[in-house]
Amino acid sequence: MTLLDTLLGLTAFAFVSSITPGPNNLMLMASGMNFGFRRTIPHMLGVSGGFVLMVCLVGLGLAGLFEAYPAARTVLQVASIGYLLYLAYRIATAEGSADAPEAAGEDAKPFTFLQAALFQWVNPKAWTMALTAITVYASPADPIVGLALIALVFGAVNLPSVGLWAAAGTRLRLLLRNSARRRIFNVAIAALLVGSLYPVVFPSV
Repeated sequence: MTLLDTLLGLTAFAFVSSITPGPNNLMLMASGMNFGFRRTIPHMLGVSGGFVLMVCLVGLGLAGLFEAYPAARTVLQVASIGYLLYLAYRIATAEGSADAPEAAGEDAKPFTFLQAALFQWVNPKAWTMALTAITVYASPADPIVGLALIALVFGAVNLPSVGLWAAAGTRLRLLLRNSARRRIFNVAIAALLVGSLYPVVFPSV
């Protein structure tokens, strides 16, 4: 496989895996709807920056921890499920403001950069994306260069991809201008977020 073939395949994988529904994108769409695009920007940057850092650390050997200590993977999965269920509850009960484009309920706040970056470590889809990219596209002959290429491609592709979901949520606020519609939307997003856990809870089905 030539470098061009690797780059094209990696770019396609990065785009498809970044643009398709998952916990990050569902949460970004909910944030865009409830808080507006501007207040969701730190969340977007945290998703992309946190994932690139995750790819680097996993590629440098962190994944070997799970091979040496299988129980660590189980602990991570349990933590991921619990935290995602908590986030689904928060989304389902969120009260975004449709009247003030950049405002929301007093208690509700969008994710910060750090919160979004740390979330990648309990996001099952992020782990799958990182491990697949490293396994398939990092050359064993020159793993550091391969890892740098993966990080650069995801850094370039991921941010605009997740940004589209936040923008879509922002557009939806124009249609969901009363509390009943916003509540239905938030409950639906929360249900989809819970549904995204199905492959984690039932991996062999």
